[in-house]
Amino acid sequence: MTLRPLPEAAVARFRSDVERLIAQAGGATAHREARFAVAVSGGADSMTMLRLAAAAFPGRVTAATFDHRLRAGSAAEAALVGRICVALAVPHQTLATAEPIIGNSVQMRARTARYAALRAWAKEVGAAFLLTAHHADDQAETLLMRLQRASGLSGLAGIRAVRFDVDGVVLRPLLAWRRAELRALAAESATPFVDDPSNDDPRHDRTRIRALLAATPALDPVALAASAGFLAEAEAVLVDGAERLWAERWRGPARGFAIADAPRELRRRLVRRALADSRARFGVARPPFDADSANVEALLDALEAGRAATHGGIMVRSDPKGWLFSAAPPRRSL
Repeated sequence: MTLRPLPEAAVARFRSDVERLIAQAGGATAHREARFAVAVSGGADSMTMLRLAAAAFPGRVTAATFDHRLRAGSAAEAALVGRICVALAVPHQTLATAEPIIGNSVQMRARTARYAALRAWAKEVGAAFLLTAHHADDQAETLLMRLQRASGLSGLAGIRAVRFDVDGVVLRPLLAWRRAELRALAAESATPFVDDPSNDDPRHDRTRIRALLAATPALDPVALAASAGFLAEAEAVLVDGAERLWAERWRGPARGFAIADAPRELRRRLVRRALADSRARFGVARPPFDADSANVEALLDALEAGRAATHGGIMVRSDPKGWLFSAAPPRRSL
């Protein structure tokens, strides 16, 4: 297999993008020795990222491919990545789920299984950072999909360039790169890749949004991706503000949570967290509750009007000292 070198300008750009994200993650002093775990599916985007990483950080890169085993040919694609890694002298491992990925929301289940396996693998090989190949077009598609679903700011912030997990740090250094330029680099460097046929399946929301972007030149994916980045910065400010108020004012369900004077977006976030904490303290398991995205608008409206209300199995009422949380009384059976 004969691979041609990538343009040095592309390698330098990639190196700069990675180092910028490491500095953003607070690891600037250690980045010269850090090892990188690269997630490579076999598609043009991740194969190009593999080539860029191997050239930018020689001897510090290891790669893995997650085989979802959802379609014929996936094992051959993982083997292709393995052969490219041999040519680049990059260690490679094929990962797979222990149980078949079946049921509703297969794509979501596949993503969950993939990230769990990749994070565990990155930790096992001692990599400080896990790199994934999400790019500007992915970010633009994500932003439009979430706008269509009326997502809040957290959702509109899109794919985070830096994400902290319990097992390490995930970096997305290609968020300012276009899909087309990554494919062009793969072609220019004679890097083989495969196209996942599911990317063209019109049953998926992302496929339809991708077609919309392709048919609407006025929508610039790079500009949309940049907007998502600005929204992520605003989200970080709100997260910090909510954390400070939580530390200052939450003393438990019965001590009065004095946040009525906070902006509604902060109240929204804090009341979700208070509900989750109260449910844990009172042993409330039902109804199901999502602390990240629960719709608490009716609860906030009631509290603003001075009325008690129930959400997620927790009753909340106003008090001069703040909002009080208690387990909701059981419903009467008819």
